[in-house]
Amino acid sequence: MRHIISILMENEAGALSRVAGLFSARAYNIESLTVAPTEDDSLSRMTIVTTGNEEIIEQILKQLNKLIDTVKVMDLSDNGPIIEREYMLIKVKAEGALREETKRLSDIFRANIIDVTSSSYIIEMAGNEDKLNAYIDSIGNEHIIEVVRSGALGIARGPKGIM
Repeated sequence: MRHIISILMENEAGALSRVAGLFSARAYNIESLTVAPTEDDSLSRMTIVTTGNEEIIEQILKQLNKLIDTVKVMDLSDNGPIIEREYMLIKVKAEGALREETKRLSDIFRANIIDVTSSSYIIEMAGNEDKLNAYIDSIGNEHIIEVVRSGALGIARGPKGIM
C-alpha cells in the first residue's frame, strides 16, 4: 500500500542524508521525496512517498521518530482525508496544428503554458498523480521533449496540522 509520510525536522545539515540512509539501510524504497523550509526557519518539512504493508510502515515510522533531528512524524495516509498534489513542468513540441491542440489540452487540464518558442511550449501543471499521468498520455510520448516532476506533497484536511 502507498503511504505519504510527513516529517517535521530541524533544519540542519545532514538531516536529509540521515533519512535517506535509514531507508537505504533497511532496503525500503522511496518513491518520491520533497523537502522545504517551513514558516519557522529552524524547521523543514519532508514529504516521503513509500510503499509497504502495515508492518513495514510501522517500522519506518518508529525509525524516523528515533532520528535526532526529528520533531514529529505523521503518516498522512492513516490520518483521515488529505490533499495531495504534485507539480510538473513539461516541455513539448509545438509546431503547426500541434500548437493549437496542445493549447486546447492545456486548457482542459487547467495547465499553464509558461514559455513559448517557435517549436515548443513549456507547460506547468499541478494535480494528483493520476491527473498528471493523464495529461502526459493525452499529449503523447512522441510530442514530449522533457518532463520534470516534484513528487507528491500532502497535507491533512481540517484544523489540525503537523506542528
